[in-house]
Amino acid sequence: MSDLAVRELPLFPLPDVVLFPQEVLPLHIFESRYRIMLRTVLEGDSRFGVVRWDPKSKEMSEVGCCAEVIKHHTSEDGRSNIITLGQQRFRILEIIRDKPFATAMVSWIEDAKVNDPDQLKELSDLVLVALKDVVSLTGKLTESQTVLPDDLPDLPRELSFWIAAHLGGPVSREQQNLLEINTTADRLQREFEMLDYTRKQLAARTVLKQTFSNVDQAN
Repeated sequence: MSDLAVRELPLFPLPDVVLFPQEVLPLHIFESRYRIMLRTVLEGDSRFGVVRWDPKSKEMSEVGCCAEVIKHHTSEDGRSNIITLGQQRFRILEIIRDKPFATAMVSWIEDAKVNDPDQLKELSDLVLVALKDVVSLTGKLTESQTVLPDDLPDLPRELSFWIAAHLGGPVSREQQNLLEINTTADRLQREFEMLDYTRKQLAARTVLKQTFSNVDQAN
């Protein structure tokens, strides 16, 4: 990643898609303008910006995540399948052009410096416990084997991004909010609130399921 604080970056708006650092995003490139964009980025540093496009408001978010092309294959008809990896977050400062594809001047976003690493680790541990509880309760309710990957990030910042990227359901707006938070502690705190709420809801449903199961067995 360039050390420059500001740079020009091609933009790829995607409906209700939020990319996070270190997350893999496969894409199918078929529109002519994005074919041109792909050729352009591959001739450069293989990076472009993924930004959430809101289909309802018809607006593009101001904060996105830089994607680096790590694999690509172009077929004879000009379409491409690419694998990208999320890099650094950015804020759009100014749209430079919109044809044939959008480019913008962007500034990189970094989380604010941690003042109390121990407190951040405690918060990270609380979030991890809540996450494990949610996964366990979900498995019980669905009667399925639901497990977390063995290689969950150890560092609080990376864990916060991983959780944000793997929230279940159509939660792109909440994911966008998490992407824009510029402190790891605030991001983890918001994720804990969400996970704790989900945990309580799942626990209540588990009790109800067990109660009805016991009634059925008694009859």
